[in-house]
Amino acid sequence: MEILGIDIGGSGIKGALVNAETGEMLTERFRIPTPKSKKPKDMAKVVAEIVEHFNYEGPVGCGFPSIVKNGVCKSPGNLHPSWVGVNIDELFTEYTGQEFTVLNDADAAGYASMNYGIGKGKNGLVIMITIGTGLGSGAFYNGVLIPNFELGQIPYKKHKKIEKWAAASAKEREELSYKKWGKRFNKFLKLVELIVCPDLIIVGGGTSKNWEEFSHRIDIETEVVKAELMNHAGIIGAAVACLREQHHGHLH
Repeated sequence: MEILGIDIGGSGIKGALVNAETGEMLTERFRIPTPKSKKPKDMAKVVAEIVEHFNYEGPVGCGFPSIVKNGVCKSPGNLHPSWVGVNIDELFTEYTGQEFTVLNDADAAGYASMNYGIGKGKNGLVIMITIGTGLGSGAFYNGVLIPNFELGQIPYKKHKKIEKWAAASAKEREELSYKKWGKRFNKFLKLVELIVCPDLIIVGGGTSKNWEEFSHRIDIETEVVKAELMNHAGIIGAAVACLREQHHGHLH
């Protein structure tokens, strides 16, 4: 079954067709930069462009960089504050004419890893961390998703949330070396370990492709591994989640 998966990030919105049985991407990834306003209607137009690009009709799965509860945005994350309270499922359905199922982007990436990647068959508490504009986290217990496990939102020192200090965007903004940024990321993982005591941590997102540059800075007791699906995990996981999650934008 071919399903369109879309991954929304702070800097880009990407999509591809995915085989929902095998988790294989069937097309090249198509990417459009996230609109500068980061407002709902502007972003919905880009999502519609991606659906149109693939000339796609059918259910769409979408990873979104914030807390999503039953399709509704509960926090703006790194987007515009006007997102709060928006039913994203319904908004994207309205703009595309297709049924949408939207979930947190790290939850989507986790779905990919747990179904087709390094997390497959892993029991206990598995945490997926995605490093990008923010620090996303998805949690799975014995393979079942615990939604909106947003560990990047933990306050840290003078920062309202630790992702402002330890995400890839902080590395770029402060022009940090991998050595300095790696220490920050390790501090974040230490807090994750202290708070939720996971059995396994999987690291994905854009920065994970430079794993060799910072993995030796990770010094915690929990096993930490790189997600092998890398940048495609959000797209693949969103497509799969579309079949598993129960909320959809309704066609009128």
